[in-house]
Amino acid sequence: MTTKFPRIVHVDDAPPNTRRGGDLRAMLTPTTVGATSGFMGMAIVQPGDRIAEHYHPYSEEFVLVVRGELEVDLDGEPFRLSPDNGLLIPMNVRHRFRNVGSTEARLVFHLGPLAPRPELGHVDTEETPAPPEPAEAVS
Repeated sequence: MTTKFPRIVHVDDAPPNTRRGGDLRAMLTPTTVGATSGFMGMAIVQPGDRIAEHYHPYSEEFVLVVRGELEVDLDGEPFRLSPDNGLLIPMNVRHRFRNVGSTEARLVFHLGPLAPRPELGHVDTEETPAPPEPAEAVS
C-alpha cells in the first residue's frame, strides 16, 4: 500500500488478469493506492472475446464504456453498450461482457463497497473457454 498522495497509476502498470476472459487491469485498489471503499480499473476486450459471467455478492459495479461496442448480459438479458454509455450493475446480478464490434473495446469499472476478503468479491457462474490452439503450419 502506498502512503504517498497522490498516487497515479497508468493502465500499463497494472498486471493483466485474463482468468475470466478479456484483460482486466485493477488499477486503484487497496493494495496499489490504499483505497478503503472500493476499487477501479479498466477492462480491455478484443473483438470476439468476452468476460465470463459472474456476479458480485458484496459490491455494485459501475461501468463506463470508453471505446468499442459491447454487449452485456444482465441475468441473461442482452443490452448493447457503446462509447460514453454508463451502467450500474446491482449486487448479485449475473453479468457477462462480449465485444461484438470489430475493434478493441475498453471499459472503466468501479466496484464498491469492498467484499470482506478479496476472494469473496467475485462468484464465477461459467467457465472461461481456453484460448484456441495455434494452427499448425502446413509446409
